[in-house]
Amino acid sequence: MKAKNVIYTILISAATTIAVLFGYNKYAEVSGNPSIDKFQLPANYAGFFDSNGHFAGPSDFVEAAKAAIPTVVHIKTKTSRTVVSNNLPRSRDPFSDFFGDDFLDQFLGRGDRQQRTIPQSASGSGVIISADGYIVTNNHVVAGANEVTVTTSDNKTYTAKVIAADPNYDLAVIKVDAKNLPFMLYGTSANVEIGQWVLAIGYPLSLDATVTAGIISAKARTLGLNRGKDGRKDFAVESYLQTDAAVNMGNSGGALINTSGQLIGINSAIASPTGYYSGYSYAIPVDIVKKVVADLIKYGSVQRAFLGVRFIDAAGLSKEEKVKAEVPETADGIYVTDIVKDGAAEAAGLKAGDILRKVNGVKVTSGAELQEQISHFRPGEKVDVTYERNGKLTTVTVTLKNSEGTTEMIKRDELKESLGADFEVLDASVAKKLGLPGGVRVKKIGEGALNDQTRMRDGFIITKVNGKEVKTLDDLRDAVVNSSQITISGVYPGYNEVFEYPIDLSGN
Repeated sequence: MKAKNVIYTILISAATTIAVLFGYNKYAEVSGNPSIDKFQLPANYAGFFDSNGHFAGPSDFVEAAKAAIPTVVHIKTKTSRTVVSNNLPRSRDPFSDFFGDDFLDQFLGRGDRQQRTIPQSASGSGVIISADGYIVTNNHVVAGANEVTVTTSDNKTYTAKVIAADPNYDLAVIKVDAKNLPFMLYGTSANVEIGQWVLAIGYPLSLDATVTAGIISAKARTLGLNRGKDGRKDFAVESYLQTDAAVNMGNSGGALINTSGQLIGINSAIASPTGYYSGYSYAIPVDIVKKVVADLIKYGSVQRAFLGVRFIDAAGLSKEEKVKAEVPETADGIYVTDIVKDGAAEAAGLKAGDILRKVNGVKVTSGAELQEQISHFRPGEKVDVTYERNGKLTTVTVTLKNSEGTTEMIKRDELKESLGADFEVLDASVAKKLGLPGGVRVKKIGEGALNDQTRMRDGFIITKVNGKEVKTLDDLRDAVVNSSQITISGVYPGYNEVFEYPIDLSGN
């Protein structure tokens, strides 16, 4: 009897052991991680396992890279920098208006000024966005370039033309004369999440096409890098995606893609004390890129919409900073400090002291996020803005306006953008009276290169740029737009002397 009990006990123990091992193996096979009970997952891990309980590990990047590499190009640029030198440093000459620009040179024996041209080259990356050759890149890659060439991943080289650019967004569109090119599909940056896998593709350090991987580590970063052509950053737009995908010099203008091979950003900057990658890189979100590119191609300039508010990011301010800025201690988020007169916000009833919460249903907590949302729209388009006033949330529809306070589209004026002045073709009768074959008259000099770099006065008649005759606005436009260094020659009515004004348009 005792022997039988012992046998029964052994059999029961063996059966129990087998059952436990069988059940454990089945559970381990389903869960993929025996330390995690799939029925007791914390809420923040919801969706982390598939419907069968398998761990959703990192995606394979091979197919995404295969699809994207042929659409990313190597951009090489050449510029010509003119250096003016003489025996002594040149200073402002108070007698030049009466006796000519070289009066003190002759009186003090300074010697003739000498000009010499120094060729410079640089490189970056770009992304083909259409089969007929449109390419998006950074403005700083092509700014001031005299010559732009594009090389594809299969080593075909094209000469490219700069269609348009905007330094406030640091974006540019160039085009090559080609057909049936592979091009990259747009994704969206609206649903990009922190922790998401991404790939950076470009031509760093003059290497061939290079792919690096990382994750999105932050969104809506502002670095203070972008500036307009006048050097100011008042209207600059920055809302970068921050990643830890390795990016180096030459990656600028290249692609940041998701694991489906779709474009989600244009790589633009790195955070580095040395100029080389050291941990963080930054990309312009594709939802901004799509709108800017469409504007540059259709209008020649970005159709920028403005909400018409001045604000401060109140959430990050200390108590002392809030007192100094006259912001209520309890304020957080985007605190409106002032309303632009006759602007879109004023027309919609917004007031100083309001706290902006949402734009078209999208939560905004910083100026960068607000800029990003507004940058998706054009003047005349309507957006819903949710704001808090006296503890109450209200949503109003705002009709956005342009920088001039209207809802009209603004046509690009390349000459005014480049030189900062208004021009008109010299009347034929006036040209004949002055003994000139023709020219372009400077009507009014405003803020820009002419004001900053020369002592040119209103009424000056431009007859040549870089030695080539200028008789029409198109002549002047072609000479200015296609050069980073120019010398404007011409006369003032009533004076026979020819004046020359060298100007640097490279933005450096």
